[in-house]
Amino acid sequence: MGVGHDHGPITAGAANKRRLAVVLGLMLTVAVVQVTGATFSGSLALLADAGHTVTDSFGVALALAAVWIAGRPAIGKRTFGLQRAEILAAAVNAIVLFALCGFIVAEAVDRFREPAEVSGLGMVMVAGFGLVMNIVAMFVLKSGAKESLNVKGAYLEVMSDALASVGVIIGGLIVLFTGWQQADTLISLGIAAIIVPRAWSLLKEAVHILLEAAPKGMDLADLRSHLMGHPAVIDVHDLHVWTITSGVPVMSAHVVVAEEDLRDTGRMLDELHECLSGHFDVDHSTLQLEPPGHADHEGARHD
Repeated sequence: MGVGHDHGPITAGAANKRRLAVVLGLMLTVAVVQVTGATFSGSLALLADAGHTVTDSFGVALALAAVWIAGRPAIGKRTFGLQRAEILAAAVNAIVLFALCGFIVAEAVDRFREPAEVSGLGMVMVAGFGLVMNIVAMFVLKSGAKESLNVKGAYLEVMSDALASVGVIIGGLIVLFTGWQQADTLISLGIAAIIVPRAWSLLKEAVHILLEAAPKGMDLADLRSHLMGHPAVIDVHDLHVWTITSGVPVMSAHVVVAEEDLRDTGRMLDELHECLSGHFDVDHSTLQLEPPGHADHEGARHD
């Protein structure tokens, strides 16, 4: 709104950088244990869980890289810096999860055709270790998941991996006490079923931001009416609200005011900005104050 605008605020993802680093360390440890356990036990479900954990580790590492990139200052042609990198990372995470599901299903089909011998005890021990580590990671990320889409992506991945570990434990117990080897294959398909809806939700939210749709929960009609509530405002048009990255909504609008009120634009901008930041948490806004009839000279126009 004219004074003191900064295009490089601390993003929600950056505020949770330490949490992401801690979780990455936990997940890399789990991944090593699970891959080793899957090799010795012969379990497809444990291998699927290990693959999921490796994917999670990649996702968290990508999230950390995106936070670092997003925190770099705005220079040159990138007037908002690289803050959108966090959203791109979340989208990549979702796509990788879909690819993982495809791998699990393909391997499960092969196992149905040619059942393999697996160790139930090995499944239970390794998956139990993974479950404990995932629960710890979930507690580390819980608060940050409410603030950042990128952190939310990591949280959802860890949560689904924890559920997958529960499934592997159940499958291992069935194999251990009944000898039914196909339980391992069925559990691996269950892991894929857990992953898909969460990956879809993450991808949908990332695409929503990349398409520059209005932030979720923001009523544009309500925002317009608040601006129109100012006694000097006659009309509001070309109203646009979008999200740069998690926790950074921005907006622009053309505000029509009486010509006599244009003499004190500084005061009006301060009042309108206070309305936007106070009621809608929009701290970065660009308002064009114009006299009646000016819209007729603007060419392309949106209501």
